[in-house]
Amino acid sequence: MPAQAGLEELIAAAKPSVVAVGVFSPTSSPRFTFRGSGFVVGAGNFVVTNAHVLPEINPPGGSEGSLVVVVPTQAGGSATAARGATLLGRDREHDLALLRIEGPALPALPLADEPRTREGAAVAIIGFPIGGALGFTPVTHRGIVSSITAIALPAPGAQSLNSQAINRLRQGSFDIYQLDATAYPGNSGGPVLEVESGKVIAVINMVLVKGSKETAISHPSGISYAIPVRFVNELLKGR
Repeated sequence: MPAQAGLEELIAAAKPSVVAVGVFSPTSSPRFTFRGSGFVVGAGNFVVTNAHVLPEINPPGGSEGSLVVVVPTQAGGSATAARGATLLGRDREHDLALLRIEGPALPALPLADEPRTREGAAVAIIGFPIGGALGFTPVTHRGIVSSITAIALPAPGAQSLNSQAINRLRQGSFDIYQLDATAYPGNSGGPVLEVESGKVIAVINMVLVKGSKETAISHPSGISYAIPVRFVNELLKGR
C-alpha cells in the first residue's frame, strides 16, 4: 500500500483485507452467526480480531459450530466466501486474538511501528458496523485520533478475576486511542488505518454507548476506542 495515499486509494487497497468473523453451524438458522470484524496480516493466512469477538468454547465441527471468517472473493466486489479458522493466540489483557485461516493467502494490511502516532492524526476505520444487516461488504468511517489516554480493560466477569487478572490491574493501565469517529458494536476487531501512511495503527475495541445497544445504532456517540498496534506486533512475534 503506497505511503501518502489518499482516502479513496486507501479504502480500495484495504477492503480486500477486511473480514467478518463468526461461527458457522449447518443446523442453525441462520447458519452463520456474525460476531465481529477482523483483518488479514503477516503472510496472508493470519487474521487479527478482538478476543471478546470469539466464542469461549469452539470445538471444531461441534454442535456449537465452527469458527469461520467471511472473505471477499474478488477485489471491489460483493461476492464472499467462508473459510475455516483456527485460534493461534489470544491476548486477553489487550483484548486481541490471532487466527489462522484456511485457503490461499489474502492481501495483508501493513502494520505501523510505534510510537509515532499523534493526537490529531487522520484515520479510517473499516469493518461491518451492524453485522449482516448491511451485508458483508466492508464499510468505512473516518475521523481522527482525539486522545491517547490510559485505560484498564475490565474483566468480563467475576469468574475471570483470577490472580493474573488482579496482578494486571495492580500494575496499572496501558495507553489506548480515543477516536473521534463513528463506530458500532460490529466494528470490534476491525483495523484503524492512518490515512497518511496507509498503515494499521490500532484495532477497534470499544464504542462509547449512551443507553442501550439499540441506542448505539440509532444515535451513535461518535466516540470509539482502539488498541494500539504495538500489541498486535507482539502477538505476531515468532509467527
